[in-house]
Amino acid sequence: MRLPSISGSKALTTTLLLTFSSLASSQRMLQSDSLDSCSANPGFTATLFDVVFTPDNGTLAYNINAVSSISGNVTAQIQLIAYGIVAFNKSVDPCSSPDLVALCPLNPGVIPNINSNSQLSPSVVAQVPWIAYTWPDLDAQFKVYIKNQTTGEVIACVQANLSNGKTVNQAAVQWVVAVIAGLALLISAVTSGLGHSNTAAHIAANALSLFGYFQAQAMIGMTAVAMPPMVEAWAQNFQWSMGMVSIGFMQNVCTWYQMATGGTPSTILNTLGTTSVHVQKRSMEFTNKLLRRGLGVELFKRDSSTVAPTIVAGIERVGFHAGIEPTNIFLTGLGFFVAFVVFVAIGVALFKGFCEVAANAGWFKKGDKFQEFRNGWKIVLKGILFRLVLIGYAQMCVLCLWELTVRDSAAEVVLALFYFVAMTVALVWAAMKVVRIARRSVAMHRNPAYILYSDPTSLNKWGFLYVQFRATAYYFIFPFLLYILLKAIFVAFAQSAPVAQTIGLLVIEAAFLIGVCILKPWMDKKTNGFNISIAVINFLNIIFLLIFTKIFNQPGIVTGVMGVAYFFINVIFATILLLYVLITAVIAIFSKDPDTRYQPMRDDRGSFIKSQTNLNTELDALGATARGDMRMKARDLDDDSDSISSASMAKRDAAGIPPSTSASTRNMNGYEPPHSPIDPSTPFIPSEGAPRHGPPGAGYADTNRNLYSGNGYADYGRSNSNSPAPRFNGQQQGYARSGSLTSNTSYRPQGNSTPWQRGAGYEH
Repeated sequence: MRLPSISGSKALTTTLLLTFSSLASSQRMLQSDSLDSCSANPGFTATLFDVVFTPDNGTLAYNINAVSSISGNVTAQIQLIAYGIVAFNKSVDPCSSPDLVALCPLNPGVIPNINSNSQLSPSVVAQVPWIAYTWPDLDAQFKVYIKNQTTGEVIACVQANLSNGKTVNQAAVQWVVAVIAGLALLISAVTSGLGHSNTAAHIAANALSLFGYFQAQAMIGMTAVAMPPMVEAWAQNFQWSMGMVSIGFMQNVCTWYQMATGGTPSTILNTLGTTSVHVQKRSMEFTNKLLRRGLGVELFKRDSSTVAPTIVAGIERVGFHAGIEPTNIFLTGLGFFVAFVVFVAIGVALFKGFCEVAANAGWFKKGDKFQEFRNGWKIVLKGILFRLVLIGYAQMCVLCLWELTVRDSAAEVVLALFYFVAMTVALVWAAMKVVRIARRSVAMHRNPAYILYSDPTSLNKWGFLYVQFRATAYYFIFPFLLYILLKAIFVAFAQSAPVAQTIGLLVIEAAFLIGVCILKPWMDKKTNGFNISIAVINFLNIIFLLIFTKIFNQPGIVTGVMGVAYFFINVIFATILLLYVLITAVIAIFSKDPDTRYQPMRDDRGSFIKSQTNLNTELDALGATARGDMRMKARDLDDDSDSISSASMAKRDAAGIPPSTSASTRNMNGYEPPHSPIDPSTPFIPSEGAPRHGPPGAGYADTNRNLYSGNGYADYGRSNSNSPAPRFNGQQQGYARSGSLTSNTSYRPQGNSTPWQRGAGYEH
């Protein structure tokens, strides 16, 4: 069927292109709001530096507060450098300019406020290329070399980064990517409730991988590497995935909480009018003089008695761009995560109420819509909460570990430790639970998918850890969690060592890329290709980051070109991922049977996920019998004895039964039927000469199960006479556990399994 996905794709592409080339300011301009030192012994510093150049009227407006340790007459050599290329070079004598009389001669001490508007000649204005006013996140700066007028010796050097008001850091981009990722997760939940489990698994896996790519981009922005402006602005578009969302009242609450717990809040955003803030860029040689706050970057005190400007880098740079005080970064991320979890939980509860009202009112055309969700919504809610913990694990790892280095207040350190340990323990325990279930399934049925997908409780509660992987790669959640944790450790603890930080991330990304290329752990070829391509781009991004550290001492033009290349590679790749996820989600909504678009999984999970309420044929009934999901008596496959959340432990404790004997003493009054009527250790259809088992004892009869009729066969919608009863040595008897289900004249050769046997995992 034809869908409006093409027009939607064009609209998304058009939106991205328009926002990336946004007209944030209709007037052409070049501006700078900070002055940095570019010499080992800075003799000239500025606590306030605000310069704006408008070429349309040739006006240069500036407002400067400075301190000098230089005396005597000087000359200034001004250079305009764009992407490593010197575009403008001119010498100026302050004594010959009426607007710079305060610098002639230059005396030690505080320089009076320099606030003026200068008119530049058209010839000077014409020397600035037009692209400088239109290209977003311009990587340009001007340098001023202060020279002794008599000897010509350079006695000071200052530089300022230029901006034209255009940027790729756009709120529209952030909303687009966030809405698409959230919409995909929502659609996967809806399609799962409608019974399209295959489609839901694919959409959820792609949406989670997309979200992981967004977080990887945000982590790059959080590194301490001095990046080109375009790379920095692009990474800022994804900081919402790490909880960096500034809300006015939340900032007030964070400041109040910090003060109430003995901390001292920073005031960077409140003093922008009187003091400059240096956002760490490339080619800043004074960064090695930053004070340390723990293992992070220490901000200079911002009071009236000091002349040093405030310097932000790494995580603090991200917070500054987001409008968050450095001391509020941790609490902002924590509050965003907790609020998101609470809102989702409330949303699930409200949806449960809506489903009940709709079912009672007859609004559902089919009475079984969302039936499994309505029956086990609490288990589904637990699984959703675990999934949210997995999604937010990267965010909370980085912020909690970083808070241990900056120690904004004692209470915040306690919160950081609690959430980091709690989330890590919860995810590791859940992963161990999945491994135990899978190993038990392999031991009992020689197929890990048997219990992982046949038991609704296991699937709804723990499925978030393994449904995106193939059944035999259930263990891959451990390497995945280790991958996230190691990246968070380097991002959080290496804020003062950008080169070591980048090399560590490079090793981690390389190891992860090699691992996924060899193992290919995801559910099918498309999903493997989707995730491996993300791993390739993440590895390539770290290589770019290593170049930005200038470890190779490359020319400035190389760094500038690499920054532009980084942006275009990632914007194209992100657009492709967004379109792919969006189109698959739209098809899932408008298609009557979206599962037909996907091939059945090789691990036969579809035969185990078969709904217990849809046993419409005798073949389905036999498959259900093999899987053990009998509607007459449900059994708990997730009954691991060391579970800390299931009800089995509570039952054992109440009965006083040791864990090692609880399973064997579950039914003390009589014989309990086996979980499956087939013994997995013996062939299902014996050969002609194979011995038959004798009939079961009288204790086998179970009136509660009522599974087999008197002639040994269940009535699932057709007459018993249509199918002969099992035989025992040529005589009709009750059901034999390993006997034939057909007459003895048409035995199937041993090892040639039936389709439903293969689905149940007995083909080996």
